[in-house]
Parts: sequence; structure tokens; C-alpha cells
Amino acid sequence: MKRRIFQATLLASALTLGGLHSAHAQQTIKLTAAGGHPPVFLWVKLLDEFYIPEVDKRLAAAGGKHKVEWTKAWGGTLIKIGSESKGISDGVADFGFVGTLFEAAKFPMQNVSYVAPFGTDNLGAVGTIVADMQKKIPAMGDTWTKSGLVYLGGTALDTYHLWTNFPVKSIDDLKGKKISAPGPSANWIKNTGAVAVAGSLPTYYEDIKSGVSNGAITFSTGAWGAKLHEVAPYVTKVNFGSMYAGAIVMNKRRFDALPPEVQQVFREVGLEYDKRFAEAQRSTADALLQKMAAAGATVSELPAAERQRWADTIPNVAQTWAADLQGKGVPGAEILKAYMEGLKKSGAQLPRDWSVK
Repeated sequence: MKRRIFQATLLASALTLGGLHSAHAQQTIKLTAAGGHPPVFLWVKLLDEFYIPEVDKRLAAAGGKHKVEWTKAWGGTLIKIGSESKGISDGVADFGFVGTLFEAAKFPMQNVSYVAPFGTDNLGAVGTIVADMQKKIPAMGDTWTKSGLVYLGGTALDTYHLWTNFPVKSIDDLKGKKISAPGPSANWIKNTGAVAVAGSLPTYYEDIKSGVSNGAITFSTGAWGAKLHEVAPYVTKVNFGSMYAGAIVMNKRRFDALPPEVQQVFREVGLEYDKRFAEAQRSTADALLQKMAAAGATVSELPAAERQRWADTIPNVAQTWAADLQGKGVPGAEILKAYMEGLKKSGAQLPRDWSVK
């Protein structure tokens, strides 16, 4: 009888210990993070050095019930620039950064800032405005879901300026000059007398050096990396505006399969990433302009009257963009109006309202 009681006690203890072990077993979630750009670019650098470690930290602080085992593939080693959204939606990677700037055909609504120049240099405001629009305008927010992705946070680039090998004090100085201004930014010099030249940051230096162009429109952090001040030492702060550039996303199937508490951590860290990116990008841009000046570049600011004149000179491409989207059943006019209203509410002093025909 005593032996049976002893055996029953052992069995109960074993079951109890087993139950405790199961209750406290750590779930390991394997995720592959990828990006077309290397970590030298801030949007990837912050994913690598802040977002991922912060997710790990918060999961551990929550009791360690869940742990992510990360595989990192930056710099196009797994997914190339311009194909990130497809790679992540197809499951080649689970998580990463999608540059809407490089996938304009798939994310036309997210590129509204590029058709509405002369906005604001407050990149934090631009990121917030677009994020709010995605919540309030279903068609805009649904773009991510339809692409098989979950939006976790967005970024905007520091404001665009002008780098040239000649001084610019008014838009009249642009007449007859060739300016590297690819894609949507080519519209920013229409009717000024300048000629837009196709290219990208990796080609600007040699294009200006060889005479293919006389300068380029770009943002400070990009210009420094390309060493543009060496061949285009005249930096004119035009403030074409900060531009929305892309977002952190996760494969929707993988995200939906995560425990709710893990999903919440990913979303919360995404909001913090937005804030940190805006602060770091802004301070970095200011510091790099100072470095360019120290290296011999002439940094000047375009007079307000000339900036106004420039904004009035170029055609309202935003209206054409909005009409094109309307023809495809997309609320282009609503998006453009919402963006302009967002800029005004942020305190931006706009030389032109592109939503007005």
C-alpha cells in the first residue's frame, strides 16, 4: 500500500514538473531580415542596431516566453534594391525595409511627396503625415496588405537641395545647365531653363566630373556618401522638402502567425524606430552640411523670394499624377489634398498648394 502511494506521489510530482516546464518553455521564432541597401544607410543601420536588438530586449523583459532567432541578409545579399516587397511577400525573407521610392509602380500613393515639392524639411512630420494618411485612407493602407505585407513603420529622407559646379543665386542661373534629377525630381526643374539628366547617386560624381551634368538634386546624407561636394562645391539649400521613402514591413503570413503579444512588440518598436530615424537623419544631415563647408564647399541658402518664384514656375505635376490615379480607380485627389493639409497642420510654410488646380 505504501509502495503504491509512493509511486503515485512520484507520478504526480513528475506531471507537475512537466507541466511547469511546458508552461515556461521558450518559443523560438526564426526570422530572416533582409534589405537591398547595406547598413551604411541609416534606414538599414537602425534596423540592424536598434530595431532587432530592441525587439529581443522587450521580449526578454516580458518574461522570455518568446525569442526570435534572426538571420540577417543586408546589402542585397538575398534581395536586391527595388524587389524587396516581392521578396518579403514571397517569403524569401520575413522582414525588412521596402523603399517605396524604388517601387513607385507598386506604391504610387506612398510617393505623393515626390510630386508635391517645396514642402517641409521636417522629415518627422512627413513620416507622421503619411502614416496617418495610410490609416485614414483605406486604399492607401490596403496597398501593403494587398502586397502580402504588414506595415510596421515608415521613414522620410532629409530635405533635398542642389549641388552644382556653378553658383546659384536665382533660378535664372539654371538656364542652359544640365542637372542630374531622375524620376519625379526631374519635374522640379521644368520650365526653369535647366535640362534634367537621368542618373542616380552612384553615377552623379562621374557625371558631373565628366560634364554629363553640371550638378544634381539630392539630399545631404546621400550627397555626402557620393562625395558630390568635391565636384559640385556649390551647395544651394533650396529645401525641396523631405520625401517619404519607405517602410519596415513583415511578410503578412508570418506576422499573422505570431502570438498577439509578439505582434504588439513589433508594432511598438516600429513607432520608436520612426522617431529615432527622424531625429538621427535630421542631425546627421545638418552635421554633414557643416562637414562639406569645412571641406571647402560653399553652402548658401536660396532667397525666399527665389524659392517662391521657383515653385510658381514649375508645372503642377501633382494634378496630373492625381488625375492618373483617379483614372485607375485610386483616390489620387483625396491623397494629394490630405498630404497638403497635413503639411499645413505641421506648421510648414508652403509656397504653393499643389492640391489647388
